Amino acid sequence: MQNATTIEPKKNEASAPTPDYDAIKAKQNAVWSAGDYAIVGSTLQIVGEQLCAALDARPGAKFLDVAAGNGNVTLAAARRWCDVTSTDYVPALLDSGRRRAEANGMSIEYKVADAEDLPFEDGSYDYVASSFGVMFTPNQAKAASEMARVCRKGGRIGLANWTPGSFIGEVFKLVGRFVPPPAGLNSPALWGTEERLQEFFGDIATNIRIEKKMYDFRYKSVDHFVDIFSTYYGPTLKVLEALDEEKRAQFTAELRDLLDSWNEATDGTLTIPSEYLEVVVEL
Repeated sequence: MQNATTIEPKKNEASAPTPDYDAIKAKQNAVWSAGDYAIVGSTLQIVGEQLCAALDARPGAKFLDVAAGNGNVTLAAARRWCDVTSTDYVPALLDSGRRRAEANGMSIEYKVADAEDLPFEDGSYDYVASSFGVMFTPNQAKAASEMARVCRKGGRIGLANWTPGSFIGEVFKLVGRFVPPPAGLNSPALWGTEERLQEFFGDIATNIRIEKKMYDFRYKSVDHFVDIFSTYYGPTLKVLEALDEEKRAQFTAELRDLLDSWNEATDGTLTIPSEYLEVVVEL
């Protein structure tokens, strides 16, 4: 495990002009509604547990999970007896999280909500967190501002974000080569950089703690990974649907090459470590 680092707060820098976020969000909603993200998302549960541990989430505290997906952080916070509100702008994802919570006998509030326009009063929560969720919002600065707004003074914001040089960062680049993002849209992987986090939170934080961590993707084989991500993971599924037969074959071949180059397993299975930042912002 690598050592944690601390960022000294500084003032935000001016952001670049931004694209049509409403149109982008409408398309994103369709992407994340496709397939069945829970098949992939549930494998990342340990990240939610570790994030709640890093936040030192306390029983009885008010906890907001933003862009919760199928609820990894939601469940981790509920297991610590927090008073949890789980939000996402894709109802199907919240339904998946609700079923998981019911199976665990947990009482959690679920609410459809846009991370860029959270329907909560200022300072409503002791903890506000997101694991591989809020980083996909098109208006990154607005989403970061909303998380800070609804977190009380003295509270904490927790994030788990893939880094640009990680395996998932390379997957982002591969997807972008075949289906370019809208003009002016920033990469989600910017949330996995200290510079971007400084821009978002540096002028309001009393302290920002960042630790580089690794998550190991484990699948039965390269074929198994490709099958799961082509069938259930909305972003990959939609890319394949958008391509003609020749381009689909090329994309799949390049994805396989990427998997082979990152795979650390030598027994025919797949083990790929992917770096992410575990972030705790103290307000």
